[in-house]
Amino acid sequence: MTREEKLKAKYVEMSAFENECIAEGTPIACGIDEAGRGPLAGPVVAAACILDPDKPIYGLDDSKKLSPKKRDMLYDEIVEKAKAFCIIRVEPQEIDQVNILEATKNAMRAAVKGLVVKPDVLLIDAVNLSGTGIPVKPIIKGDAKSNSIAAASILAKVARDRIMVEYDKEYPGYGFAQHKGYGTAAHYAAIHELGISPIHRMSFLKKMH
Repeated sequence: MTREEKLKAKYVEMSAFENECIAEGTPIACGIDEAGRGPLAGPVVAAACILDPDKPIYGLDDSKKLSPKKRDMLYDEIVEKAKAFCIIRVEPQEIDQVNILEATKNAMRAAVKGLVVKPDVLLIDAVNLSGTGIPVKPIIKGDAKSNSIAAASILAKVARDRIMVEYDKEYPGYGFAQHKGYGTAAHYAAIHELGISPIHRMSFLKKMH
């Protein structure tokens, strides 16, 4: 099997949930995923994505399994070929006010609301999302099983990484471009040395003390 054949076979395999939706009479399936629930700094980012079955994108997978270069390439392809997508960020201040799970759900709802095409069903990676008025189909490890969720995971991850690279210029010394706000040893050392920045999540840092 050539590499191209493998990619096509994987795409077909990861279309199973979307095909199920078509068979059930809810053809417009929207994948939803987030990036940045765990970091100590920066926003949480959610993406909603409706793929076009007539414009297949090969190589979709859980964004964490892909190299940064591959993610960037797929991001551009998704933006070009998707029927609709929306990316929403929720800032640390809101995360501190409502907690990270609620902030993530707020971002996801806003991403669905921002779509120019209304989906029939939401495919989501095991988050119980209510309040959109659209039926939800939760899929455990969905970003590795559904093309739509994988595409949303890539959109969210790349968008968030780019935000953190910009923040690295605004708040130098913390290493945001490298660790993207996650709690690495270097990040903790920078907080110890420089203090807390305006993009740190206070609720996360309080848990550390």
